[in-house]
Amino acid sequence: MQSEYIVNSVDETWKLAEEFAGELKPGDIVCLEGDLGAGKTTFTQGLAAHLGAKRAVTSPTFCLVVEHPTSRFLLVHMDLYRLHDADDVLTIGWEDYLARGAVLFVEWPDRAGDLIPPGARHVRFEHLPDSPDSRRISFS
Repeated sequence: MQSEYIVNSVDETWKLAEEFAGELKPGDIVCLEGDLGAGKTTFTQGLAAHLGAKRAVTSPTFCLVVEHPTSRFLLVHMDLYRLHDADDVLTIGWEDYLARGAVLFVEWPDRAGDLIPPGARHVRFEHLPDSPDSRRISFS
Protein backbone atom coordinates (compact mmCIF):
# COMPACT_ATOMS: atom_id res chain seq x y z
CA MET A 1 0.00 0.00 0.00
CA GLN A 2 1.12 3.53 -0.56
CA SER A 3 1.37 5.81 2.46
CA GLU A 4 -1.36 8.38 1.71
CA TYR A 5 -4.81 8.31 0.11
CA ILE A 6 -7.61 10.77 -0.49
CA VAL A 7 -11.09 9.27 -0.10
CA ASN A 8 -14.35 10.97 -0.96
CA SER A 9 -16.96 8.55 0.36
CA VAL A 10 -17.70 5.79 2.82
CA ASP A 11 -17.39 3.27 -0.04
CA GLU A 12 -13.87 4.46 -0.82
CA THR A 13 -12.95 4.30 2.87
CA TRP A 14 -14.26 0.73 3.10
CA LYS A 15 -12.33 -0.28 -0.05
CA LEU A 16 -9.12 1.08 1.47
CA ALA A 17 -9.85 -0.76 4.74
CA GLU A 18 -10.36 -3.98 2.79
CA GLU A 19 -6.94 -3.59 1.20
CA PHE A 20 -5.36 -2.84 4.59
CA ALA A 21 -7.00 -5.94 6.11
CA GLY A 22 -4.83 -8.11 3.88
CA GLU A 23 -1.71 -6.79 5.62
CA LEU A 24 -2.79 -7.55 9.19
CA LYS A 25 -1.67 -10.49 11.27
CA PRO A 26 -2.57 -11.66 14.78
CA GLY A 27 -0.98 -9.49 17.46
CA ASP A 28 -0.87 -6.31 15.36
CA ILE A 29 -1.65 -3.00 17.02
CA VAL A 30 -3.19 -0.35 14.78
CA CYS A 31 -3.33 3.20 16.15
CA LEU A 32 -6.22 5.19 14.68
CA GLU A 33 -5.49 8.89 14.93
CA GLY A 34 -7.64 11.86 14.01
CA ASP A 35 -10.32 14.26 15.15
CA LEU A 36 -13.85 13.25 16.06
CA GLY A 37 -15.78 12.33 12.94
CA ALA A 38 -12.65 11.96 10.79
CA GLY A 39 -13.38 8.36 9.76
CA LYS A 40 -11.72 6.09 12.33
CA THR A 41 -14.85 4.05 13.05
CA THR A 42 -15.94 4.05 9.40
CA PHE A 43 -12.58 2.55 8.45
CA THR A 44 -12.91 -0.09 11.19
CA GLN A 45 -16.45 -0.90 9.99
CA GLY A 46 -15.18 -1.58 6.48
CA LEU A 47 -12.34 -3.75 7.68
CA ALA A 48 -14.57 -5.78 10.02
CA ALA A 49 -17.22 -6.27 7.34
CA HIS A 50 -14.60 -7.51 4.89
CA LEU A 51 -13.32 -10.01 7.47
CA GLY A 52 -16.82 -11.34 8.17
CA ALA A 53 -17.47 -9.85 11.60
CA LYS A 54 -21.06 -10.55 12.62
CA ARG A 55 -21.59 -7.66 15.04
CA ALA A 56 -22.05 -4.16 13.66
CA VAL A 57 -19.09 -1.90 14.43
CA THR A 58 -19.95 1.23 16.35
CA SER A 59 -17.70 3.60 18.21
CA PRO A 60 -16.64 2.06 21.54
CA THR A 61 -16.54 5.48 23.24
CA PHE A 62 -18.81 4.53 26.13
CA CYS A 63 -18.01 0.83 26.50
CA LEU A 64 -14.27 1.34 25.81
CA VAL A 65 -13.71 -2.09 24.19
CA VAL A 66 -15.70 -4.15 21.69
CA GLU A 67 -14.64 -7.57 20.43
CA HIS A 68 -15.35 -8.58 16.83
CA PRO A 69 -14.51 -12.20 16.00
CA THR A 70 -13.57 -12.40 12.31
CA SER A 71 -12.57 -15.14 9.90
CA ARG A 72 -8.85 -14.48 10.54
CA PHE A 73 -8.45 -13.15 14.08
CA LEU A 74 -10.18 -11.44 16.97
CA LEU A 75 -10.50 -7.75 16.13
CA VAL A 76 -10.62 -5.63 19.28
CA HIS A 77 -11.77 -2.04 18.82
CA MET A 78 -10.71 0.21 21.71
CA ASP A 79 -11.51 3.84 22.38
CA LEU A 80 -9.14 5.19 25.03
CA TYR A 81 -10.48 8.76 24.99
CA ARG A 82 -11.95 8.56 28.51
CA LEU A 83 -8.86 6.92 30.01
CA HIS A 84 -5.98 8.85 31.52
CA ASP A 85 -2.83 6.77 31.17
CA ALA A 86 -1.27 3.36 30.53
CA ASP A 87 -2.33 2.05 33.95
CA ASP A 88 -5.97 2.68 33.02
CA VAL A 89 -5.43 0.93 29.68
CA LEU A 90 -4.06 -2.16 31.42
CA THR A 91 -7.28 -2.47 33.43
CA ILE A 92 -9.37 -3.02 30.28
CA GLY A 93 -7.50 -6.18 29.27
CA TRP A 94 -4.71 -4.86 27.03
CA GLU A 95 -2.22 -7.60 27.89
CA ASP A 96 -4.83 -10.36 27.76
CA TYR A 97 -5.87 -9.36 24.25
CA LEU A 98 -2.27 -9.33 23.05
CA ALA A 99 -1.63 -12.73 24.65
CA ARG A 100 -4.64 -14.08 22.71
CA GLY A 101 -3.23 -12.79 19.41
CA ALA A 102 -5.98 -10.23 18.91
CA VAL A 103 -5.54 -7.37 16.48
CA LEU A 104 -6.06 -4.14 18.41
CA PHE A 105 -7.58 -1.11 16.69
CA VAL A 106 -6.91 1.71 19.13
CA GLU A 107 -8.56 5.12 18.98
CA TRP A 108 -6.81 7.85 21.01
CA PRO A 109 -3.61 5.76 21.35
CA ASP A 110 -1.74 8.57 23.12
CA ARG A 111 -3.56 7.47 26.31
CA ALA A 112 -1.70 4.13 26.17
CA GLY A 113 1.73 5.75 26.43
CA ASP A 114 4.57 3.21 26.39
CA LEU A 115 2.17 0.31 25.83
CA ILE A 116 2.20 1.20 22.13
CA PRO A 117 5.25 -0.62 20.73
CA PRO A 118 7.57 0.94 18.13
CA GLY A 119 6.30 -1.52 15.51
CA ALA A 120 2.65 -0.48 15.83
CA ARG A 121 0.86 0.58 12.65
CA HIS A 122 -0.47 4.15 12.56
CA VAL A 123 -3.41 5.29 10.45
CA ARG A 124 -4.11 9.02 10.48
CA PHE A 125 -7.45 10.50 9.37
CA GLU A 126 -7.82 14.16 8.40
CA HIS A 127 -10.79 16.19 7.22
CA LEU A 128 -10.06 18.04 3.98
CA PRO A 129 -11.31 21.62 3.78
CA ASP A 130 -12.47 21.29 0.15
CA SER A 131 -15.31 18.88 0.82
CA PRO A 132 -17.18 17.70 3.93
CA ASP A 133 -16.94 14.09 2.65
CA SER A 134 -13.24 14.07 1.72
CA ARG A 135 -10.55 12.66 4.00
CA ARG A 136 -6.81 12.16 3.84
CA ILE A 137 -5.86 8.75 5.22
CA SER A 138 -2.16 8.22 5.89
CA PHE A 139 -0.41 4.99 6.86
CA SER A 140 2.89 4.66 8.70
